[in-house]
Amino acid sequence: MIPSLFIAHGAPLLAIEENEYTQFLRNVSKKLSQPKAVVIFSAHFVANVQVISDVSEYETIYDFYGFPEALYQIQYPAKGDPRIVQEIKQLLFQHEITFTIDTTRGLDHGAWVILRLLYPNADIPVISMSVNPHTTPEQQYQIGKSLEALREQDVLVITSGGTVHNLGLVDWQEDARNDWAVQFDQWLENHIELWDLDSLYQYHTLAPNAKLAVPPLGTEHFIPLFYAMGVADSTRKATLLHRSYRYGNLSHSIWQFG
Repeated sequence: MIPSLFIAHGAPLLAIEENEYTQFLRNVSKKLSQPKAVVIFSAHFVANVQVISDVSEYETIYDFYGFPEALYQIQYPAKGDPRIVQEIKQLLFQHEITFTIDTTRGLDHGAWVILRLLYPNADIPVISMSVNPHTTPEQQYQIGKSLEALREQDVLVITSGGTVHNLGLVDWQEDARNDWAVQFDQWLENHIELWDLDSLYQYHTLAPNAKLAVPPLGTEHFIPLFYAMGVADSTRKATLLHRSYRYGNLSHSIWQFG
């Protein structure tokens, strides 16, 4: 079965930068079998009820400001896939998960920056899905678990966020690295590899520096991790493919599950 992925989308500048992380991302898709479609949960698509996008062709959303003009010229005109949307609807219904359908929303930068690096030709159908930081980690995991059957159909589930995402504490010196961020990520790594859900669900009280790494206004970037893990519940195998840092503590982590 195709694995699920958690990918940190970092800052929007990744879309026009050449660095260690962008180079690594370009190679990730080459190591996977070609997916029939991509389902992507983005930290920038937040809703209180699970939303499934059913869009024929996505517009590109520029949900940021103050960046170089080149960023606002990028287009990622991915197409949707109504058949996969119908499959997702059936899976959520079977697992008694409430959902709604959106037919207009485009792809935010948490989605298109990642997808453009993985599949630059925008030739893989995409289904965009929301995250809900107001539910529990257990519920987020269960939503992912409900979609596990998609893996058997060669549908790649990607969740996009960041394990450490505190914009109030970023250090714009490129060579800076904050110990507190590394310690938090190391705790995560230890418990993810053990698939220690009991501890992971209580990360906010058990993990070192959790309040710094996942502030109240950054939870939506952390929780995509649980959706991605849920998608691989039957295999429970976790592999850290990459981890690096920008601006002191902005974590660029890529996890493969399954």
